[in-house]
Amino acid sequence: VQLQASGGGLVQAGGSMRLSCEASGRILGFNRMGWYRQVPGKQRESVAYISSGGIAEYADFVQGRFSISRDRSDNTWSLQMNSLEPEDTAVYYCWGFRGRHYWGQGTQVTVSS
Repeated sequence: VQLQASGGGLVQAGGSMRLSCEASGRILGFNRMGWYRQVPGKQRESVAYISSGGIAEYADFVQGRFSISRDRSDNTWSLQMNSLEPEDTAVYYCWGFRGRHYWGQGTQVTVSS
């Protein structure tokens, strides 16, 4: 099973960006899917995750700005990021869980002030 993240890049503060993660391989869909982010020299932190039932949880620092969604197959999920701030600059990693965690390769998000 492989996870492919896409959608990162450079955006100005206040702008929006959408990240997507697509799973390929022999997987019947994940029970939970989400995103972490990491800044060099800092610990990885959870951004958001969603269950196959559609229940989403968000970190306090993205409440009201980010929205996670998934498709019905639970093999593709997205993170819509609005009102981006320079503090959101990080490498974003997608993950899926079904019996174990699977990780994507990470995509860089840079928010300029």
